[in-house]
Amino acid sequence: MKAMILAAGLGTRLRPLTDNCPKALVKVGDKSLLEHLICKMREAGFDHLVINIHHFGQQIIDFLKVRQNFGIHIDISDERGELLDTGGGIKKAGSFLEGKEPFLVHNVDVVSDLDLKNFWEEHCASGAVASLFLGQRDTARYLLFDRQFRLRGWENCKTGELKFTDKGEGTEDYRRYAFNGIHVLSPEIFQHLKNWDGTFSIIDFYLAIAGSTRIQGCYKPEINWIDMGKPEVLERGARLIKEGWKK
Repeated sequence: MKAMILAAGLGTRLRPLTDNCPKALVKVGDKSLLEHLICKMREAGFDHLVINIHHFGQQIIDFLKVRQNFGIHIDISDERGELLDTGGGIKKAGSFLEGKEPFLVHNVDVVSDLDLKNFWEEHCASGAVASLFLGQRDTARYLLFDRQFRLRGWENCKTGELKFTDKGEGTEDYRRYAFNGIHVLSPEIFQHLKNWDGTFSIIDFYLAIAGSTRIQGCYKPEINWIDMGKPEVLERGARLIKEGWKK
């Protein structure tokens, strides 16, 4: 099974920790964010990983070399020349990810107890082009889903603006969720990406194609999830991981 780790970000929210290293190598307890995620993916059965790099990218290359890629196949999608955002980064890595099976995409600074293999299998059975792991948390922009958890639009909380992907059934009875940085994409996603170039957000892309393509949400309220993008969260994240996510 294939998976991509989005690790090219500048890590501005983690400064000063990222002044001299990429956010992927920021420590959470005794391991870096990247090591925690690679080990979790390997244990879930993902044996071919792609990691995109930009900020202090050579440090990630050196880190993986010293650890012999943790015994699995790892490709590097090099964005040191131009940071491409999430959508552009996935498209650039297409040559590594294309195939017959869906692939997982995971932000490096997201930590959770989500069963990644189960999430991948649920997507395979859904028939969706993409499945997004959702949560209930404060965010500037919420995604809107209908009763069948199909993506229907978004809401800007700062301006109150609502925008729907189409006028289909369910848009009047929507539910608001935040995207939690973990998703599974089917191979046909690259057909939709053909006309998209340069730097762009994968969420903007999903919203653009959702009117004619099934983009599915997956909400599991029992799952523990933390965005590790701020220094003050790292200690709590390390404690939760060590204690097995006990409340």
